[in-house]
Amino acid sequence: MDLSEIGRIAYLGPRGSFSEMAADVFCGKYNMHPYPEPVGTIREVIEFVDENPGVLGVIPLENSNEGSVREALDHLMMTINPNIRILSQTIMPIRHCLLSRTTEFYSITGIISHPQALAQCQNFIHDEMPRNMNYIEAPSTAEAARSLANYNLTYAAIGSEKTAELYNLNILKENINDDKNNQTRFALIGDFETEITGNDKTSLVFATENKPGALLEILHIFYENNINLSYIVSRPSKIKFGDYNFIVNFDGHIKNPKILNTLKEIKEKTTFMRFFGSYEK
Repeated sequence: MDLSEIGRIAYLGPRGSFSEMAADVFCGKYNMHPYPEPVGTIREVIEFVDENPGVLGVIPLENSNEGSVREALDHLMMTINPNIRILSQTIMPIRHCLLSRTTEFYSITGIISHPQALAQCQNFIHDEMPRNMNYIEAPSTAEAARSLANYNLTYAAIGSEKTAELYNLNILKENINDDKNNQTRFALIGDFETEITGNDKTSLVFATENKPGALLEILHIFYENNINLSYIVSRPSKIKFGDYNFIVNFDGHIKNPKILNTLKEIKEKTTFMRFFGSYEK
């Protein structure tokens, strides 16, 4: 899979987001130098890739604390181009930092932050910051960092290392989030084919008839073919109340005859099936 000539890559913005950091990882891995396209929602990332041939997108798929990113899964299965698929994945640690224009940590009297980032750093704020701090809400961590220019040097923002780099800020404290193991799995998506690496997994979405044992029949096919099913989640079909789509990950690549034949067996038992991609673990 040669992606070195890709011209544009979309990700969930604004600049300095963890999605941009994931995009940087993919660009380094595949020797790409595309024009960045930060957009406002995950849906817009997927639509950008769906509507523009030869481009790529970066979307979050799963968080270690919050689970599956529903918006990503729901819109990925609804693309007009059925060949939009997951090409690669990377797992990013979500590390918040305290950023400021000053280098003096003990001079900070106020924090500008997105509410979610602030909530994820409550232990640090309780243990290390003064009780009479002034808190200002921002629509994103990147906007919080950008707005520091409008305040005096006693204000700080919560953001990433990338945010600090982008807005030329000092990192006063690193990794201030409560959960030190917080991670998000990001996917690179596009209309391209991947090759077998020997350490691959495949993602698939399917629906069955709403009857006893229908899902069990599918799972039994994986069992009979000795294929390791590592992930399964259900999402409402949004067609009929009570009907669900099942998204699964399993070991192997679609270009492996064993996997291809298994998918043919599964398709006969489903009312809907869509290939989400085969890619290196």
